[in-house]
Amino acid sequence: MHPALNIMIKAARRASQIINRASNDLEHLKITTKRQSDFVTEVDKAAEAAIIEILREAYPDYGILAEETGATDGEGAGSEYQWIIDPLDGTTNFIHGFPQYSVSIALAYKGQINQALVYDVIRNEMFTASKGGGAFLNERRIRVSKCLKLDDALIGTGFPFRVFDHANAYMGIFKDFTERTAGIRRTGSAALDLAYVACGRLDGFWEFGLMPWDMAAGSLLISEAGGLISDLSGGEDYLKTGNVVCGSPKVFAQMLQVVDSFRTPTLQS
Repeated sequence: MHPALNIMIKAARRASQIINRASNDLEHLKITTKRQSDFVTEVDKAAEAAIIEILREAYPDYGILAEETGATDGEGAGSEYQWIIDPLDGTTNFIHGFPQYSVSIALAYKGQINQALVYDVIRNEMFTASKGGGAFLNERRIRVSKCLKLDDALIGTGFPFRVFDHANAYMGIFKDFTERTAGIRRTGSAALDLAYVACGRLDGFWEFGLMPWDMAAGSLLISEAGGLISDLSGGEDYLKTGNVVCGSPKVFAQMLQVVDSFRTPTLQS
């Protein structure tokens, strides 16, 4: 295992201790609203601080992009390495006691993700990947599903909740997939959804308006598990646009065709 990945696991487990302890006392949780339907708790902040402390101790020169604290440089300015952190993906689920949330940590080198971790703190499932080294669930190698037809596919998604500019296009895609697939699931943690694609629990996934920390780790999990991931035009700008389509190779291609038919001039990638 890559040394950085060992540190990421240590950081994720430390964060999970904070999250699990707080989950037993949700009634006293302090919650604030960043924007409509976008919440942050003291747990998000404490978990992020714990992750950053461990990562900084091991790699003080690396930059950081984290959901709650934003982008910061390491001690050595201009590092080509950057941690991308979501300390609690699925905060709305967490504050309602809905057991679907995760810790997501990725390491990028020159903008390319080369180490990834998504940790389901409820189920104690640790998804990890190293570029060129495969993807794993609790040290067991994982692969995307062998599903060949969209008709047989179970697809994940996330409903738009921050920006509704493309709601009509989204609902058109949703209707088409509802009619053409075996089912659609919306769990509320994009990082876990991507991990589920990587291990074959979902055959595909699509969503608009995500942030880099929602997708960074999951994107490497999928590619290392033999899947495909792209923006809406089939390109590689999903971390920039926030719009993503992914799945097993055959399902991915069919999903992309459906999504493409609903793209508008303002929804290009």
